[in-house]
Amino acid sequence: MFLVDVANYLLAAILLSVSVAWVFLIKSMWITFRDSPFLDKYNSKPHHTPKVSIILPARNEEMFIEKCINSLLDQDYENYEIIAIDDMSDDNTGEIIKKTAKKNSKVVHVKAAPKPEKWIGKNWACMEGFRRSSGELLLFTDADTIHTKKTISLAVDHLLSEDLDALTVVPKMLCLDWWTKITLPVLSTFLHTRFSALRVNDPSKKTGYFFGSFFIIKRKTYESVGTHESVKSEIVEDGALGKKVKEQGFKLKMVRGEHLVEAVWARDKTTLWHALKRLMIPLYIQSSKMAIGIFLAVLFLLFVPFPALIYSALYANLAISFEVLLGASSLASGLVYLGSTIDAKKGLGLGFSHALFAPLGSAVIVSGFACGILHAKKNNAVTWRGRTYSISETVQNPISL
Repeated sequence: MFLVDVANYLLAAILLSVSVAWVFLIKSMWITFRDSPFLDKYNSKPHHTPKVSIILPARNEEMFIEKCINSLLDQDYENYEIIAIDDMSDDNTGEIIKKTAKKNSKVVHVKAAPKPEKWIGKNWACMEGFRRSSGELLLFTDADTIHTKKTISLAVDHLLSEDLDALTVVPKMLCLDWWTKITLPVLSTFLHTRFSALRVNDPSKKTGYFFGSFFIIKRKTYESVGTHESVKSEIVEDGALGKKVKEQGFKLKMVRGEHLVEAVWARDKTTLWHALKRLMIPLYIQSSKMAIGIFLAVLFLLFVPFPALIYSALYANLAISFEVLLGASSLASGLVYLGSTIDAKKGLGLGFSHALFAPLGSAVIVSGFACGILHAKKNNAVTWRGRTYSISETVQNPISL
């Protein structure tokens, strides 16, 4: 019984530390929601209206591409083009782009050449689109996004009025399936803290990040950081490119725009699973020790409080150590629920009912991360949009949770 008591007290101490971490995370998330700037709130100044080249890579996007392009065509900004790249799709994506381009001269249909070795498909498609572009400003977006009528004009005005080199917009993350709805509120707690607009916009912080669903960048800045060629092997290329922009001293700003841009994070349980693996694999390639350390931190932050709560509740009448563990695990579990509920409501626009499944969502995240570590060096480590990649021999400059 002595060893059981020691283990209970040790786990209780760990969970109290977890609770302190969650207090910090929740406070940081709340401050982020309260103080982050918005795309449509700034001091506008007179400027020219440069041409914007919207670079829109698409692979197997027949369900989303037409709605995305239509939203981009319905903009109140006039001087722009849409470079829509069919990245060797297996479905009707290319035909939809071609048909739309025939109807509207603003749409330029590009059929991407086969990607070279060591390139990730989306990165290559973005490069192909850049080579066909002519705009002074480049706006990168994804095929599963929807943009309101003033999005481009606001982005251009905001960028030029504040003399920025790049601007990225936090979109409203759409959750299309139940598994994503119960998982993303837990996961995005980290995104709202570690990659918050307040950290990205602080020159004293090293944090730089782009949301792939919307970032606009000056052409000369994009060329200075090496274009997508500099991140050609990165599987989280938007984060890596934003990091380069910040590291090289350019003026980068992140703003909220959930009421202006909508984006799909994961479409079903399969894409959710691969998205979770994509977050962990580049970390492991860069440093296996760091990846395992982060995995263990996430394991205790998100998952361990719940089985510890059940375990201590079942045996609470046997010893004081179980009562202490019950109190610590109850506190930690409650804070996980609180963080998930705040993010579900304020960040994702989801109902309280989805936050109730935080234990299951946490288990999915931990399992996905573990799978990413186990598969990191396999030939089919990453599966995305019908392609598989081996990145064990590539250099990754990943985002860190």
